[in-house]
Amino acid sequence: MRISSLLAALFVAAAAANAAIADVGHTHGAETAYGVPGDPKKPARVVNVTMRETDDGKMLFSPDRISVKKGEQIRFVLRNNGQLDHEIVVATLEENLKHAEQMRKNPDMEHDDPNAKRLAPKQTGEIVWRFTKTGTFDFSCLIPGHRESGMSGSIQVN
Repeated sequence: MRISSLLAALFVAAAAANAAIADVGHTHGAETAYGVPGDPKKPARVVNVTMRETDDGKMLFSPDRISVKKGEQIRFVLRNNGQLDHEIVVATLEENLKHAEQMRKNPDMEHDDPNAKRLAPKQTGEIVWRFTKTGTFDFSCLIPGHRESGMSGSIQVN
């Protein structure tokens, strides 16, 4: 009886640890170092972002540099013009690099969070985000190998 209780406790602890690891970079509506999920019912500046691959193997966001005013709400209108799945994850550079490590261990992890969206080829989507802090922030495709192939960009909030 004691061993089964111990095994049950270990199982619960392992499940909690895995959930915490898988949650790196997910906002779930909370304020972050770079802002908060936007309100789709409120006005927002539209920024079109295209994801694609090039013939020489590079993977790109266009644009890869975005300027935003502190407090501004942005509607990222996303389009995957590539032949592969791509995603965009808005976060700090440190958070995205940590999350990229988790993605290498769990390559089938998919994002559809307030700060992230995964798109199949030729799909569209959007993220609405309000940038409440100043600084330089990151957006990346964290599918293993994509960031390393050039699929990252920066958001400068003044």
